[in-house]
Amino acid sequence: MEVESAAARHPEPLLPSGPDPWVVAHDGIYYYMHTLGDRIALWKTTDMTQLGKAKPVVVWRAPPSGENSASIWAPELHFLDGKWWLYYTAADKVHDDDAHRYVFVLENDSPDPTTGQWIDKGKLQTKHSGIDGTVFEHRGKLYFVYSAYVDDHSDLIVAPMLNPWTLSDRQVDIAAPTYMWEMQGGRKILEAPEFLEGPTGKVFLSYSASACWSDHYALGLLSADGAADLADPASWTKSPQPVFASSVRNGLYAPGHNGFFKSLDGKQDWIIFHANGGPGWKCTSRRAPYMQRFHWDAAGKPLFGEPGDDDAPLLHKRDGEKTSEHPP
Repeated sequence: MEVESAAARHPEPLLPSGPDPWVVAHDGIYYYMHTLGDRIALWKTTDMTQLGKAKPVVVWRAPPSGENSASIWAPELHFLDGKWWLYYTAADKVHDDDAHRYVFVLENDSPDPTTGQWIDKGKLQTKHSGIDGTVFEHRGKLYFVYSAYVDDHSDLIVAPMLNPWTLSDRQVDIAAPTYMWEMQGGRKILEAPEFLEGPTGKVFLSYSASACWSDHYALGLLSADGAADLADPASWTKSPQPVFASSVRNGLYAPGHNGFFKSLDGKQDWIIFHANGGPGWKCTSRRAPYMQRFHWDAAGKPLFGEPGDDDAPLLHKRDGEKTSEHPP
């Protein structure tokens, strides 16, 4: 009976496959991307529910050799200082292992990131090898966060940036695996950090914990005061429990590697994440992208619910447009 119920509630993914999904809304357009392994492509749409109808545009391919020639993972598109920047994880195909994985960046000054020329700005000079780099601006400062390989575990490291392709020397470890739910699948992992600013001034970093091949893969949450020094480990408090985990009720497992975005009118908050449609599917291309709306409690903390929840939100269009009864 429970299996039938879960199957009946199983939500539809945005695409059949899409590990490490990412969305950014800019000038009335949603730009979407996910891990493809040997290239980076962008999907462009004004309606995220119709993402499957958009034609992906390949904007960059891995070179035949060199330190960014293999395992092109977790691309993220950001608009900073009037330009587009693409951050992605890569390794050298001669040494395609954790010790040789780093985050790289591309630059494009075209208004439309699916056009123009992407310029290789090279590897970010992190103190550790690592993956899943993201960038955020807060109180006039630019920060880089990534998942670093430290001994036998993966930690989250924050570094203030001098510009979108250069890190400062201050690179600080702000979180390591400390709870058992962060150590499932035989690995101690915190990865895929994502920044989120709350309505009351608090700031958050979500992260994916445990090995991606475990059904216990889930999202954790760090929080800090918006006025605090975000490059100080003491500024951050870790939630003792996961905030987004497998939902047997909705038939989604191992949710993780998320992103956050707003509706085009800026009034709704959405989370995009990959998940498996059944237990034991592990860490393969079967991971598909899903999105759902989330809300805030009275203290300004995000409430994500369970993967696959659907509260049938209304999309508030921009002024002068008719309100539609579907997501963005």
